[in-house]
Amino acid sequence: MKITDLRCAVIGKHPIVRIVTDEGLYGLGEVEFTKSYLKPFVLHFREALIGEDPTDVERVMLKIRQRGSFKPYGAAVSAIEHALWDIAGKAAGVPVYKLLGGKVRDKVRVYNGSIRQKRTGDRPEDYAADVKWMMEQPQNFFMVKQGISFHSNMKDTIEDFHYGVTQKKAGYHGAMDQGMISERGFNHMLDCVIAMKEVLGDKVSLALDCGPGWMLPDAIKFARAVEKYNLMWLEDMLTGDYVPWVNPQAYRELTTSTSTPIHTGEQIYLRHNFKELIETQAVRIIGPDPADIGGIAELKWVAEHAYMHSILMAPHGTANGLLGLGALINVCATLPANYIAFEYPSASDTWWEDLVIGLPPQIVKDSMVDLLEAPGLGLDIDAEAARRYLREEDVGFFD
Repeated sequence: MKITDLRCAVIGKHPIVRIVTDEGLYGLGEVEFTKSYLKPFVLHFREALIGEDPTDVERVMLKIRQRGSFKPYGAAVSAIEHALWDIAGKAAGVPVYKLLGGKVRDKVRVYNGSIRQKRTGDRPEDYAADVKWMMEQPQNFFMVKQGISFHSNMKDTIEDFHYGVTQKKAGYHGAMDQGMISERGFNHMLDCVIAMKEVLGDKVSLALDCGPGWMLPDAIKFARAVEKYNLMWLEDMLTGDYVPWVNPQAYRELTTSTSTPIHTGEQIYLRHNFKELIETQAVRIIGPDPADIGGIAELKWVAEHAYMHSILMAPHGTANGLLGLGALINVCATLPANYIAFEYPSASDTWWEDLVIGLPPQIVKDSMVDLLEAPGLGLDIDAEAARRYLREEDVGFFD
């Protein structure tokens, strides 16, 4: 089997990768909806892939893996890797999880990162009402994640929240504010945590997406202040999101200063850049994204290495779309006992639910997702239904 073409079309907001072969099989991969601009980055790999056997996934990846980078530029490589595994599974007639070593769980646990409504404000009562709404959703999530501090609007809406530079209308997703947090800002965050925990109690766990942007002293002080609320984790306080470095030494000082679990990793590309973070016990939980780290095999390698160092695994994925959901389900079915849950990605536009073939009507039940048993990553796109969303330049995408 040989690759005859690599195509990429932006459908809605997602760049969708389609690898075509001389035997009629094709594979699909999806990039986060926040990265519509990555289509040219995907297509510049075309000449490197044509003529290769897509079922030799690792051999193909050796040609292109070194050309990616930290978020967002690892996404192009990652989506191609997903499409290669999709073809490999279809060629073998098995779900991709079988090719990754087989399942260790029959259902995969997820938490809520994407099913949201617009919060009414940034006051404690607004946060309380928001998590109450999340608790009442039919998916019955065991855990919800809420953005605070530099990963929320409160950095703009709370007067004198911090003493650093505040960016206004940066024009793109992931602009970073950073600075020492004021006493007012610090106390406001604590009030919001207390309000949310009063609603959630111990029935639904709470994690906080915090940044990045914190200075280390503030991060230590806050992590200690919330210890009594038994949070699942504090995420990306020092680096994360679109920060193209790791800073394990600072994370280790934060982690060893508190009993509150510290989490990071969504922006990190390749296992090599997790090495020091894991081997120095710099965090308690890592959260690589299979659509950014370099693919699902890359994520599995990192998960196994973390397992040997007693570090927990909770993969990122909130914007990965429904095809991205297929990749998450397949790889997380194979992960070792350090796996907690992945961040559930819902449809970025409601019409995606009419385009994607292979998902049940209710995907999440009691915070669990069934494995996908169709060959490959288990999902496909209804080409006829999707054509109405194609741009003129992409009319041949499904041919």
